[in-house]
Amino acid sequence: MSVVKFNVLTVPVGEGATLEARFAKRAGLVENQPGFEEFQLLRPVEGTDKYLVYTRWRSEEDFQNWVNGQAFKEGHAQAAKEAEAEGRTGHGHGHGGPAATGSEMWGFEVIQHVKAES
Repeated sequence: MSVVKFNVLTVPVGEGATLEARFAKRAGLVENQPGFEEFQLLRPVEGTDKYLVYTRWRSEEDFQNWVNGQAFKEGHAQAAKEAEAEGRTGHGHGHGGPAATGSEMWGFEVIQHVKAES
């Protein structure tokens, strides 16, 4: 079955809208990657102040190919360039940008998946 990756972002108070705007303008390069299945940006509403970037992949190998590939580097370089145009350094993905001050990766293997009946 699939693997799920959560990039857990520490976002300073007041910077959530900045982070969300940057993701709204993201490069969109992940959608066409082999093995990519799904992306979601999750805003905290209770119990934590951390944002979650959720992606689902066909396999760990597909995820690693994305992270180590050219499209990943291009997407993050574009985000950093846009942040610089805003007068900020980095883009909030562990590169010193003010939209997020920290990041950690959580990985899971999907063992059950239930969908709503149509």
